[in-house]
Amino acid sequence: MRKLCLLLGTLSLINSCTPVTEPSSSDFEWQGHRGARGAFPENTIPAFLFALDEGMNTLEMDVVVSSDEKLVVSHEPFFNREICNVNFVDGGLPDTLGVGNNIYQWTYEDVSHVDCGSLPNSKFPDQKKIPAVKPLLEDVIDTAEVYAKANKLPAPNYNIEIKSRPEWDNLYHPEIEEYASLLVELLKNKDVLSRTVIQSFDKRPLQFLHKEYPKIKLALLVEDDISAKDHISDLGFEPEIYSCYFPLVNQDLVNYCHEKGMRIIPWTVNTKEEISQLRAMGVDGVITDYPQLKREVTTSEND
Repeated sequence: MRKLCLLLGTLSLINSCTPVTEPSSSDFEWQGHRGARGAFPENTIPAFLFALDEGMNTLEMDVVVSSDEKLVVSHEPFFNREICNVNFVDGGLPDTLGVGNNIYQWTYEDVSHVDCGSLPNSKFPDQKKIPAVKPLLEDVIDTAEVYAKANKLPAPNYNIEIKSRPEWDNLYHPEIEEYASLLVELLKNKDVLSRTVIQSFDKRPLQFLHKEYPKIKLALLVEDDISAKDHISDLGFEPEIYSCYFPLVNQDLVNYCHEKGMRIIPWTVNTKEEISQLRAMGVDGVITDYPQLKREVTTSEND
């Protein structure tokens, strides 16, 4: 009953503040970063529904694992002090990152009582402050599928990041094989695997998935200036998508990716001018905190 009330409240909030818009029929991929971090608390159901209303083709999000092996939508495998209202303890674990509560040591029932939407976010002053929790991935998918169908929107695509690092193994998440397999099984059960890309900065889960599930679409996340050629060589195969920090994009990189049969979708692009410049270079999509920029960009380009 509590979950149903939260869902009904969310649908009412989104419908009251954002009109339904028609998504573009273009092949260009618009991804709402953590849903719509510029407008609603990140990685929450209100943010994802807002992104759908603004015509995003794809919902971009991150998943971590709770102690009871639930996939939780969260950018960090811990409660970020800047956005979550929780008392911080180390739980008796080595706090090597200086970060406090470790979601991998919490049951999802406990996670679901922590408010990660009401604190002000200085990086996103226009973000609505509402009580919001870190949702289960299965609940995000269920809600997005129902919402899209009810509002005659295209079935959404999903871009889901595995948040792993070698130093986090068995501390902030399970072994890579278990982590990745939990995600694949859930996506299969929800029948959205064909509409999902799995991404990571950590090459290990991508290598595992490429070997064990070769049909799954994968994206390599990149934030450094090491060449794409070297990154792909280290990965050992060419993924579906090369997804780098947007200032790293130039025409040579776009050409290289296309020559190798990869799409290039940079992150996180938050101004109309930057999006237009990247589109002119031929990128295949953008990941943005501000889904509402789609209307500004497409209107400007059509004038």
